[in-house]
Amino acid sequence: MKKFVFAAIVSALVLTGCSSNNVRTAGVERKVTWEYAGSLPAQKGFEHNIGTAGVLSGVLEGKYVVVGGGANFPYDSVLNGGAKKLYSDIYLLEEKDNKLEVVEHINLDNEIGYGASVTVENGVYYIGGSANADADNDILFLSMKDGKLNVEKVGDLPFTLQNGAAVEHNGKLYVMSGKQGGKATSKMYSYDLATKEVVELAPVPGQATRTQAVSQVLNGNLYVFSGGDAIAYTDGYKYDFDKNEWTEVASVELNGKGISLLGANSVKLNDKEMLVIGGFNKEVYDNAVANLGSLKGEALANFRAGYFGADPAEFNWNREVLVYNAEANTWKSLGQIPFDAPCGEGLAVIGNKIFSINGEVKPGVRTPRMYTGTLLAK
Repeated sequence: MKKFVFAAIVSALVLTGCSSNNVRTAGVERKVTWEYAGSLPAQKGFEHNIGTAGVLSGVLEGKYVVVGGGANFPYDSVLNGGAKKLYSDIYLLEEKDNKLEVVEHINLDNEIGYGASVTVENGVYYIGGSANADADNDILFLSMKDGKLNVEKVGDLPFTLQNGAAVEHNGKLYVMSGKQGGKATSKMYSYDLATKEVVELAPVPGQATRTQAVSQVLNGNLYVFSGGDAIAYTDGYKYDFDKNEWTEVASVELNGKGISLLGANSVKLNDKEMLVIGGFNKEVYDNAVANLGSLKGEALANFRAGYFGADPAEFNWNREVLVYNAEANTWKSLGQIPFDAPCGEGLAVIGNKIFSINGEVKPGVRTPRMYTGTLLAK
């Protein structure tokens, strides 16, 4: 595989059929089948939707998928200096016969992308991630009201947030890592949804800076995996809410080989399991960051041409459908997805249906396609 340089300034450049597989997880053999679920209609002012990455995504009322915002390069390629654009379009989708149909299409007051999405019982929180500097610390809440999609601002963080992670636990949002106030960090804060109080907590350990990690609440604890900054990480940690303490857990690996989840997305399957799709390749990413600063002139131009002109397969992004079991502290694979590995995609789960929506399939290129995975147990 070519040693392409993965741009260190990821936020500026990349974020700047059917198949079935079987796996035995927690003693239960599972099968996942994938089907093409359609494509999203064009955003306001555009004729076609070329796909977005860094999207808002979640589930409303246990039956609707909500997805929107995100970014792409609609005017010209990254190689040619094309400008990145964020969007205000939000889509309410409903699954019918494994297809996702648009129920409602609205536009927010601001264009959004690269914020943190948190699905709770009565709605979806969207934190930070706005093209408007004044709204880049907003906490939005999406819900259904009188049969229509409703969006309201419910709070503010004391800092802007991009490419961070967040969860909800006992009436508080826990916001961690990413770029806070424009700087990469591993800091974590709680935000009390009732009192609006913000408290700084013990930071995510392992690295001083961590962006684009995946996180979920499992077995009453917060779990955070991977992410990256100057290099891609494969480590994992568990946070005790009562003790404000972190402990190390199993790193992300299969058959002894570490897997980067930088740029991936995750969903909670049940109280003890989370599922992850995507992730930049660690070797390609690390090699890129190590070389980016030393490349100049013609060497840099040649690299850019080869890098942005490569096929998605050459970047070797993670195609394993990974499941982490908190009770067993183990990673398993449900096999590989039968489509290009997406990063920054929308990911949602309703019952035994998993929905992968858009995302980046190689640096600077998105997909408009959506897929439905049906998770079955034998």
